[in-house]
Amino acid sequence: MAGSSNGYSPDGKPAIWLCHQTDGFGTRSPDWLSGYERDVLSRFSGPREREYLTSRWLIRQALSHSARLPAHQCRPVDGRPVLSGSPEGWHLSLSHSHGLSACATRAGSPVGVDLEPCTRHPQWQKVARRWFSPVEQEWLFREDDPNTFLKVWTLKEAWLKATGRGIAGNLQTLEVRKDFEIYGDQPEHDWQASCCYIEGYLATLVFRGPRPQWPDITLLEPPPWDFALVDAESMDASWEPLFQRTIRPKR
Repeated sequence: MAGSSNGYSPDGKPAIWLCHQTDGFGTRSPDWLSGYERDVLSRFSGPREREYLTSRWLIRQALSHSARLPAHQCRPVDGRPVLSGSPEGWHLSLSHSHGLSACATRAGSPVGVDLEPCTRHPQWQKVARRWFSPVEQEWLFREDDPNTFLKVWTLKEAWLKATGRGIAGNLQTLEVRKDFEIYGDQPEHDWQASCCYIEGYLATLVFRGPRPQWPDITLLEPPPWDFALVDAESMDASWEPLFQRTIRPKR
């Protein structure tokens, strides 16, 4: 089964917006950056600088397409970009890895996204032994599939982003059991997870909603060399759905 990347979701579905990192960067900071973003950007150079600018450019494009506003009117809050500063009411989540950036948007409720290359799983057994629960270790080691480990890892990352926590001390707040039966430490019964392949990456989304559903997924053209806030067009891309699950509260 495969889906096509698409655009604005009028029914309020969660959405994932992606773009590849651009190779260029002009001699000055784009004038659309906030003062806070300029301060952060000044600490970076080279690939890290381009990665940061690409992510900030993508946030504005994602909000522009989601809220149907010009990109120059859109910006995230200062600090960790989990909410939109303008327009208000949108929740955000950001991920970037090996040249691809992703921004998830959701109106009115939390969202978390994690993006990893499908080939990225060095020393996965060591990571699982240190950070995963005994239940997770048992079935993962028996299955012995690094791609399965990566799905569990992205679920945990997306969960922590959606619930507003960092990795340290929190990886076991979500337990993924065999066949991707998922339990979290939040009391609500409306947490959902979706996982798919796109562009050679594994993308996992966690959000709150009444039922599992696939997000709208859009691959946008990369930023121009000077990161001008042009109206980014969507590009052809196909994605392969893997699984949807409701995250149940731990008993």
